Amino acid sequence: MTEFLSIPLFDDDFYKMSFRFLLNIGFLTLIIRWLYFGATKRNDYLFTYYMIGIIVFFLCFTLKKYELDIGMALGLFAIFGIIRYRTDAIPIKEMTYLFVVIGVSVMNSLANQKMSYAEILSANTLIIVALYTIERLWFTKDLNIKIIQYEKIENIKPDNHAALKADLEERTGLVIEDISIGDIDFLKDSTTITITYYN
Repeated sequence: MTEFLSIPLFDDDFYKMSFRFLLNIGFLTLIIRWLYFGATKRNDYLFTYYMIGIIVFFLCFTLKKYELDIGMALGLFAIFGIIRYRTDAIPIKEMTYLFVVIGVSVMNSLANQKMSYAEILSANTLIIVALYTIERLWFTKDLNIKIIQYEKIENIKPDNHAALKADLEERTGLVIEDISIGDIDFLKDSTTITITYYN
């Protein structure tokens, strides 16, 4: 085997890495472009999802060459799973897709000889089917959340819930499903209200 500075220039793992990368990027595209983007129409997280998926895949595949035990692999998975961007909080749904992207990339890169390609393909396919069923079939309506500063503080009493809902629906023009009262400022006679509605 040809070496340069005690490092082999080529080995058979290159073919395995290339095939698994194509497999991984194919399933990531189904998750990110077809399921996530098809449901949300948001493209601001596409770059993040693709790059995290690609980096996690190569990072795990590279570290696998050092024969790390499963505890180290799970620790690495946990570290990436708690990533939070301090400049902009990620909504729950986007965090869930981020978790799926990381999980799929880790699974596709760390699978060893004890796991056949049939099992890898089945696991990826089942994840796609689960996402499609939950995203497209069960939750067909687009649930949205809006935070509002509200000044009629007398309406936040439980007895005035109907009046609060009617006032918010009249002002926003939305059919409100749920109302949650947040911080209350008695000095300014205002409160923060989170409303949930369907498009």
